[in-house]
Amino acid sequence: MADHQEATVTLPSAPASVSAARRHVMDVLVTWGLPNGTDLADTIRLILSELATNAVQHTRGQSPTFTVELRLDREERLRVGVTDSHPRHPRRLPAAVQQDSGRGMAIVRALTAEYGGRVVVTPTADGGKTVWITLPWTVSVR
Repeated sequence: MADHQEATVTLPSAPASVSAARRHVMDVLVTWGLPNGTDLADTIRLILSELATNAVQHTRGQSPTFTVELRLDREERLRVGVTDSHPRHPRRLPAAVQQDSGRGMAIVRALTAEYGGRVVVTPTADGGKTVWITLPWTVSVR
Protein backbone atom coordinates (compact mmCIF):
# COMPACT_ATOMS: atom_id res chain seq x y z
CA MET A 1 0.00 0.00 0.00
CA ALA A 2 1.14 3.54 -0.65
CA ASP A 3 2.05 5.69 2.33
CA HIS A 4 -0.70 8.09 1.37
CA GLN A 5 -4.07 7.85 -0.34
CA GLU A 6 -6.36 10.72 -1.28
CA ALA A 7 -9.81 11.28 -2.73
CA THR A 8 -11.56 14.58 -3.47
CA VAL A 9 -14.94 15.66 -4.73
CA THR A 10 -16.29 19.18 -5.37
CA LEU A 11 -20.04 19.65 -5.30
CA PRO A 12 -22.47 22.56 -5.71
CA SER A 13 -23.54 24.23 -2.47
CA ALA A 14 -27.03 22.78 -2.60
CA PRO A 15 -28.91 20.59 -0.10
CA ALA A 16 -28.85 17.56 -2.44
CA SER A 17 -25.05 17.69 -2.40
CA VAL A 18 -24.92 16.68 1.27
CA SER A 19 -26.14 13.16 0.48
CA ALA A 20 -23.85 13.00 -2.57
CA ALA A 21 -20.90 13.91 -0.33
CA ARG A 22 -21.88 11.20 2.18
CA ARG A 23 -22.10 8.58 -0.57
CA HIS A 24 -18.74 9.59 -2.01
CA VAL A 25 -17.00 9.45 1.37
CA MET A 26 -18.50 6.08 2.28
CA ASP A 27 -17.65 4.61 -1.13
CA VAL A 28 -14.03 5.70 -0.72
CA LEU A 29 -13.76 4.45 2.86
CA VAL A 30 -15.24 1.07 1.95
CA THR A 31 -12.67 0.85 -0.86
CA TRP A 32 -9.97 1.62 1.73
CA GLY A 33 -11.22 -1.24 3.94
CA LEU A 34 -13.73 0.30 6.36
CA PRO A 35 -16.81 -1.95 6.56
CA ASN A 36 -20.05 -0.05 6.03
CA GLY A 37 -22.41 -0.20 9.01
CA THR A 38 -19.70 -0.15 11.69
CA ASP A 39 -19.76 2.40 14.50
CA LEU A 40 -16.77 4.20 12.96
CA ALA A 41 -18.42 4.33 9.52
CA ASP A 42 -21.65 5.67 11.02
CA THR A 43 -19.71 8.27 13.02
CA ILE A 44 -17.77 9.48 9.99
CA ARG A 45 -21.03 9.62 8.01
CA LEU A 46 -22.64 11.81 10.70
CA ILE A 47 -19.59 14.08 11.00
CA LEU A 48 -19.44 14.52 7.23
CA SER A 49 -23.17 15.26 7.12
CA GLU A 50 -22.76 18.03 9.69
CA LEU A 51 -19.74 19.57 7.95
CA ALA A 52 -21.30 19.43 4.47
CA THR A 53 -24.59 20.83 5.79
CA ASN A 54 -22.69 23.71 7.36
CA ALA A 55 -20.91 24.37 4.06
CA VAL A 56 -24.28 24.58 2.29
CA GLN A 57 -26.38 26.41 4.90
CA HIS A 58 -23.99 28.84 6.55
CA THR A 59 -22.09 30.23 3.56
CA ARG A 60 -25.13 32.30 2.59
CA GLY A 61 -24.57 31.97 -1.13
CA GLN A 62 -20.96 33.16 -0.92
CA SER A 63 -19.57 29.73 -1.71
CA PRO A 64 -21.04 28.25 -4.91
CA THR A 65 -19.30 24.91 -4.24
CA PHE A 66 -17.72 22.96 -1.42
CA THR A 67 -14.99 20.34 -1.57
CA VAL A 68 -14.62 17.17 0.48
CA GLU A 69 -11.11 15.77 0.82
CA LEU A 70 -10.10 12.44 2.31
CA ARG A 71 -6.50 11.64 3.17
CA LEU A 72 -5.25 8.39 4.61
CA ASP A 73 -1.67 8.51 5.87
CA ARG A 74 0.40 5.38 6.44
CA GLU A 75 -2.57 3.32 7.58
CA GLU A 76 -2.68 5.23 10.84
CA ARG A 77 -4.51 8.53 10.34
CA LEU A 78 -7.61 9.54 8.43
CA ARG A 79 -8.23 13.20 7.65
CA VAL A 80 -11.54 14.43 6.29
CA GLY A 81 -11.82 18.08 5.27
CA VAL A 82 -14.70 20.17 4.00
CA THR A 83 -13.68 23.39 2.25
CA ASP A 84 -15.85 26.34 1.28
CA SER A 85 -14.99 29.86 0.14
CA HIS A 86 -16.88 31.72 2.88
CA PRO A 87 -14.47 33.52 5.23
CA ARG A 88 -16.42 33.03 8.48
CA HIS A 89 -15.16 30.20 10.65
CA PRO A 90 -17.65 28.01 12.52
CA ARG A 91 -18.61 29.45 15.88
CA ARG A 92 -19.19 27.57 19.09
CA LEU A 93 -22.74 28.19 20.17
CA PRO A 94 -24.14 27.28 23.57
CA ALA A 95 -26.09 24.04 23.34
CA ALA A 96 -29.30 25.33 24.90
CA VAL A 97 -31.90 22.67 25.59
CA GLN A 98 -34.57 24.42 23.48
CA GLN A 99 -32.24 25.12 20.57
CA ASP A 100 -33.32 23.43 17.32
CA SER A 101 -30.16 24.12 15.32
CA GLY A 102 -26.62 25.41 15.72
CA ARG A 103 -25.21 22.36 17.49
CA GLY A 104 -23.52 20.75 14.48
CA MET A 105 -19.97 21.72 15.43
CA ALA A 106 -20.56 20.62 19.02
CA ILE A 107 -21.62 17.22 17.67
CA VAL A 108 -18.60 17.09 15.34
CA ARG A 109 -16.20 17.95 18.17
CA ALA A 110 -17.75 15.45 20.58
CA LEU A 111 -17.78 12.56 18.10
CA THR A 112 -14.27 13.30 16.91
CA ALA A 113 -12.96 13.43 20.49
CA GLU A 114 -14.78 10.19 21.33
CA TYR A 115 -12.66 8.43 18.70
CA GLY A 116 -9.42 10.08 19.85
CA GLY A 117 -9.34 12.63 17.05
CA ARG A 118 -9.32 16.38 16.71
CA VAL A 119 -10.98 19.18 14.77
CA VAL A 120 -9.00 22.02 13.18
CA VAL A 121 -10.12 24.92 11.00
CA THR A 122 -7.55 26.26 8.53
CA PRO A 123 -7.83 29.25 6.21
CA THR A 124 -7.53 28.74 2.45
CA ALA A 125 -5.56 30.88 0.02
CA ASP A 126 -8.79 32.32 -1.46
CA GLY A 127 -10.09 33.54 1.89
CA GLY A 128 -12.29 30.57 2.73
CA LYS A 129 -11.64 27.78 5.19
CA THR A 130 -11.33 24.03 5.58
CA VAL A 131 -12.75 22.23 8.59
CA TRP A 132 -10.58 19.15 9.14
CA ILE A 133 -11.24 16.19 11.36
CA THR A 134 -8.41 13.79 12.06
CA LEU A 135 -9.11 10.31 13.37
CA PRO A 136 -6.85 7.36 14.16
CA TRP A 137 -7.18 4.67 11.46
CA THR A 138 -6.94 1.11 12.72
CA VAL A 139 -8.52 -0.59 9.72
CA SER A 140 -6.39 -2.74 7.43
CA VAL A 141 -6.17 -0.84 4.18
CA ARG A 142 -6.93 -2.68 0.95
